[in-house]
Amino acid sequence: MIQEMLSYPFLVRALLGGVLVSLCAALLGVSLVLKRYSMIGDGLSHVSFGALSIAVAVGWQPLALSIPVVTVAAFLLLRLTENSRIKSDAAIAMISASSLAAGIVVTSLTTGMTTDVSSYMFGSILAMSRQDVLLSILLSGVVLSLFVFCYNKIFAVTFDENFAKATGVRVGFYNTLIAVLTAVTIVLGMRMMGAMLISSLVIFPALTAMRIFKSFCGVVICSGILSVLCFCTGIVLSYQLSTPAGASVVMVNLGVYLLFTLASRLGVRQYKGKDMEV
Repeated sequence: MIQEMLSYPFLVRALLGGVLVSLCAALLGVSLVLKRYSMIGDGLSHVSFGALSIAVAVGWQPLALSIPVVTVAAFLLLRLTENSRIKSDAAIAMISASSLAAGIVVTSLTTGMTTDVSSYMFGSILAMSRQDVLLSILLSGVVLSLFVFCYNKIFAVTFDENFAKATGVRVGFYNTLIAVLTAVTIVLGMRMMGAMLISSLVIFPALTAMRIFKSFCGVVICSGILSVLCFCTGIVLSYQLSTPAGASVVMVNLGVYLLFTLASRLGVRQYKGKDMEV
């Protein structure tokens, strides 16, 4: 079956690009979840849908418009929550709803719900192009380099920004860098997962890893591994059962999260039982 899957070029592109995007989303998702920005993926995906709808309507290259627009949105969202009384969840909800509404209005007034727009909304395994794969390789290289060479600074910015500032870490720079990398990850992942499901790649792996591991390093490593395994499993199940790829990946992530939650609770009970015996 694996040989049969790899005989299709679009599936090879989907696996390669999807694995890299999933890895990037999982690594960035650990910091985002811990900083209570877990829903930023959902908000940026809706911004991306609005930009993609406009690009399709006017005949522009979708990635050429969506990547800079979503990057600017991520930067503005970060600055908005830092320098105003608007909380992060309210700002994300406001930008998310506005962008999604704008995309739907533009689509209804121009091309209508075409195949291209529908694939961005709900995802399509056929949508991953060679250009997307190349961008995914570049993105994964940047994200991995960030966590390898700037691990201590990312750790400090994630848990205590005031302490990080006191030690000379450029908190604003790293926050902006994380937001920009998240924006590019969301745009690339939307092609396969869709605007409705892409945030799951950011949230699920981090939350799942946190059920077992308590250290930041353990959560980061486990999150990346789980994200890749869940994505590959979801694609295989999608191929076997003829189900949508994005939805299959999300259901696998949900199943693994439930298993890790059960394992965590059983481990706590066993620990308490041994403690009582002692």
